Amino acid sequence: MPELVFFSGTMDCGKSTLALQIEHNRSARGLAGIIFTRDDRAGEGKLSSRLGLVTDAVEVEDGQDLYAYLVEHLSQGGRADYVIADEAQFLAPEQIDQLARVVDDLGMDVFAFGITTDFRSKLFPGSQRLVELADRIEVLQVEALCWCGARATHNARTIGGEMVVEGAQVVVGDVNHSADEVGYEVLCRRHHRRRMTAASARAAALSPDVLPVSTA
Repeated sequence: MPELVFFSGTMDCGKSTLALQIEHNRSARGLAGIIFTRDDRAGEGKLSSRLGLVTDAVEVEDGQDLYAYLVEHLSQGGRADYVIADEAQFLAPEQIDQLARVVDDLGMDVFAFGITTDFRSKLFPGSQRLVELADRIEVLQVEALCWCGARATHNARTIGGEMVVEGAQVVVGDVNHSADEVGYEVLCRRHHRRRMTAASARAAALSPDVLPVSTA
């Protein structure tokens, strides 16, 4: 039976790499797929991995009907055996509904890849809808690590190495960025709560100040 599968994880855990691997494996067996993406780091209409792999994709626009796109593609003689949706957290909830309809009405597997929560540890609307509708949710087993070595579970937005907790939910950036740019860093829950990035941890280690110790 076709499925809607949600592959979730933090940034830098290999989601796009897995999406590209699924595309490679299926195309090598003679299957044809449609790849949707939104706001990829490589630019419009691209699905890319931090390992340097990249392929063409359909850039999803605001308000676009993904089910109607597939129906039109098929009605014009195109072929589609499966769908890959990368950066699925940026899709609108109604677009996730459309992907579920692709599974149910068109009989195609849909593989959606995305992070679950934003830099404030709040659910993205698209990811929330995937959690509600997916036939299966797979948490990626390639663990991203916090600077402290613990398993990273949260995405932090940074400016100049300092964590910020206010601003628009969607600001395109990457874990590889210059110091003065908006960037992202994966942290464990403890250091996300303390707003302690790798840069601020180094600064604290170099500080002559120590925490007060009570003798009571």
